[in-house]
Amino acid sequence: MGFEALLGNGQLKENLGAARRKGRLSHFYLLSGPRGSGKHTLALLLAAAMLCEEKDGPCGICRHCRKVFSGNHPDYITIDDPTKKTVPVDLIREARADIFVRPNEGEKKIYLFPRAQDMGIPGQNALLKVLEEPPSYGVFLLLTDNPEKLLPTVRSRCVELKLRALPEALLRKTLAAEFPDADGDRIAAAIMRSGGYLGQARELLGGGGLSENGKNFAAAYAARDTFALQKLLTPMEKWKRDTLIPALQEWLELLEQALLVRSGMSAVTPEAAAIGTARSPRDLMRCCQSLKKAMEYAQGNVSCAAVCGWLSWELR
Repeated sequence: MGFEALLGNGQLKENLGAARRKGRLSHFYLLSGPRGSGKHTLALLLAAAMLCEEKDGPCGICRHCRKVFSGNHPDYITIDDPTKKTVPVDLIREARADIFVRPNEGEKKIYLFPRAQDMGIPGQNALLKVLEEPPSYGVFLLLTDNPEKLLPTVRSRCVELKLRALPEALLRKTLAAEFPDADGDRIAAAIMRSGGYLGQARELLGGGGLSENGKNFAAAYAARDTFALQKLLTPMEKWKRDTLIPALQEWLELLEQALLVRSGMSAVTPEAAAIGTARSPRDLMRCCQSLKKAMEYAQGNVSCAAVCGWLSWELR
C-alpha cells in the first residue's frame, strides 16, 4: 500500500517512503495546501506508517493501520474544537501535558492539528514549548491551508510537506471513474474551478454539498421569484452570524459559477446552469456585490435581522 492512496505528489511520496524504510520519519510535519489538496489523506497515511507493524508500511491490513483508518486508534489524537473559531489554547496545553504519558498501543503517540492556522499566537507558543523538547515517541502533524499564519519559530521546527495540484489527465481519469454520469464538459469545468485539487473538484461535481437553503435560493433567483426570496430570507433574520455568513457565501459561490456559465464555460452544477441561463451578467454582478456587502455587514456588528431585511430589498 505505502503512500499510493495519495494521488499525484510523486516526489513527496517517494521521499516519505524512503524515510519510512530508513526509520527517519520526522517528529514534526507541517502539511500545507489548499482545501481539497489531500492533507487529511496524507496525515492518515503518515500516522498509519508510523504505527504500522510492517517494514514498508503503511500496509493497510495490520491492526494499527486498520484502527488508524477507522478513526479508532488511541495513539492517533485530534486536537480541535470545530465549534470554536480558533483552537482553544487549553486543548493545546492538555495535549502538551498528555504527550508525556507513554503510548497506549503503538510505538508512537501522534497528535493531529487539522486547523493549525487557527491556533492563534498563545496556542502556538504553548505548542512551541513541547516542539523544542519532545519525548522520543511524540509526533505532531500540523495541517494548514495558510502556512504564513504560523509563527516562524513553529515552522522552522517542522518538516513542511507541500501538497501540489494534480495533473489534468490524472484528475480527469479519477473524476470520470467517480462520476460516470458527468459529461466531459462538466468534468473540465470542475477541474478548472478546483485549481487542480481533487477534493474541490469532487465537491463541485457532487453538487458542492449544496444545502437545501442554497437550492431554494438558486430556484427562486433563477425564476425571478421575489416573493420566494423574501420568504427564504425572513426566517434567516433569526439566525446567528456564524450560520448566516456561510449561507450567504454559498449563494455567492453559486452566482460566481453562473457568471462563468455566462462567459461560455460549461456549468458544474445544474443550479448554476439554471441561474446562468435565466439571469444577465449585469444581474449577477449586482447580486454578487449585494451579497458581499451583506457579508461585510454581518461580519461587523449589524444584526442578522437588519442584514436580511436589507438584502431582501436589494434582491427584490
